[in-house]
Amino acid sequence: MASTTLESSGVRVAVEGCGHGTLNAIYAAVERSCKERKWDTVDLLIIGGDFQSVRHAQDLAVMACPVKYRELGDFPDYYSGVRKAPYVTIFIGGNHEASSHLWELFYGGWVAPNIYYMGAANVLRFGPLRIAGMSGIWKGFDYRKSHFERLPFSDSDVRSFYHVREIDIRKLLLLRTQVDIGLSHDWPRGIEKHGDSERLFKQKRDFRQESIDGTLGNVAAEYVLDRLRPPYWFSAHLHVKFAALKRFTAQPESDSKHTERPDTEEPASEVPQEANPDEIDLDLDDGDDDAHDVPPQAKQSVGNNPKEANPDEIDLDLDDDNDAGNGGPSQPKNGTEAAPEVREVAKDEPIETNKVSEELLAQLPASFAKPPPRPKGTPGQPVPPGITNTELCEVHPFDNNESTRYPASELPSRYRLGYDPEWLAITRVFHRELVIGDPASRVSADLGEAEYIPLIDREREWVEENIVKTGKLAIPENFSQTAPPYEQGTPEIVHDQPNEYTNPQTAEFCQLLALDNLWDFSEEDRQERKSRGPPPPVERFGGGFHGGGRGRGGGRGRGGRGGRGGGRGGGRGRGSRGRW
Repeated sequence: MASTTLESSGVRVAVEGCGHGTLNAIYAAVERSCKERKWDTVDLLIIGGDFQSVRHAQDLAVMACPVKYRELGDFPDYYSGVRKAPYVTIFIGGNHEASSHLWELFYGGWVAPNIYYMGAANVLRFGPLRIAGMSGIWKGFDYRKSHFERLPFSDSDVRSFYHVREIDIRKLLLLRTQVDIGLSHDWPRGIEKHGDSERLFKQKRDFRQESIDGTLGNVAAEYVLDRLRPPYWFSAHLHVKFAALKRFTAQPESDSKHTERPDTEEPASEVPQEANPDEIDLDLDDGDDDAHDVPPQAKQSVGNNPKEANPDEIDLDLDDDNDAGNGGPSQPKNGTEAAPEVREVAKDEPIETNKVSEELLAQLPASFAKPPPRPKGTPGQPVPPGITNTELCEVHPFDNNESTRYPASELPSRYRLGYDPEWLAITRVFHRELVIGDPASRVSADLGEAEYIPLIDREREWVEENIVKTGKLAIPENFSQTAPPYEQGTPEIVHDQPNEYTNPQTAEFCQLLALDNLWDFSEEDRQERKSRGPPPPVERFGGGFHGGGRGRGGGRGRGGRGGRGGGRGGGRGRGSRGRW
């Protein structure tokens, strides 16, 4: 295992792809890389998902992975305090995670001393760097759903928990100022067109057709990348070395006017590939990690016959449903789209109508009025004037003045993690829209950027008065154990699911922003849910089972707020996608 290191305006950063519970090996790899560069250490380690913050055996029971491959890994030692991360480590969620642990930290938090989970979506500051991240992978049929999952999880809940949700992406697409680093677990859709795609397709033969179909990568990550345009973007998940350089055209001032959110997406325009002399190798392994990720009996044969099957292969892409037509934005294949079925009516055929007279409509309250039609467009576009990067090339604070505003300290940790004021304002706006744990809830409609900007600006003033001016932007080092740590000698594989806990960090964060804690359910409610067991799967339209419609309540949200006042896409080694 190897690790990529880089220095950005004095901030030394290491980037690792999927973690897969191998923290000891990752930290050892970073140490080797530091010695090669003659650094004493790094300031920050970024892990791109599949971190597996498993505290004990019960957490393994709700991690998406076949039982025969479940392992506690190294994390229990860091959670219990036997070991401590040598420097600040941040990570986003992937599709193999301890969902029960991460559920407690929706807005982010420390999973162990010095190890910080970014939450479902987040923007953080680390010294002069501004880092945006989104957790999970793309599955269109869950994209527009709420965060309905609560313990105990059904089998489908275990998987849907890590599916990207539109309500979280909507927040990222409202950022109006430049970020320096973007993170997603799976690649932004279409990024393969901006690198050596032919080499990629030789390594991963199935990727060519997926690229043609427009199904290779994460649609939401593409939206966020094209909106935020960070100098660097790091991804993992696909388990192959790849680097790309994406260029954007400067946006005319006339194009910076607001465009409403669309109901469907448009394919991103292709950019001619160019060789990048400054390319950094994003193969973060030393080529020998397949032994961990893919047991010998589960490896896929890659020979001259691309169709040769391996009967022992274990497919860990547990969401094997087709994304097409499943509730997410449309994904046209080969640039075409099926036309909707329309009933043809003869000209002289009488047509029934329930039309209400204009006089009666005029007497109804304004809330009954039909909303005006909204123009179509791509989510997150056009890019606001505050985001000016047109090339994804180097990792550094895009605004060089940030290095002066956030100088290194003399402490052992030269930089601290901090909250981002713009993101805190967006969080306050959208917290009222959240519903947690209710499968019957519907996500609120996207009102469009023009409606949200005044709300965000007003909350930005609140953040300035109550957090910035009071010196509360530094993220407190307030890790505390919720679930008991693993006891050596006890079984690693159990069938019991863990208990649901209220995390003090989430409570403190909600208190900081004067928000209701939607994850603080009563002990009676939790015991009652646990006694009933996991919900049954619900048949999803089009066949198959998915979801977990309980019909038993237990959700929290809406109405809870007190007080008012892009980049290089890259994967890493490790076997085949979706294989363990």
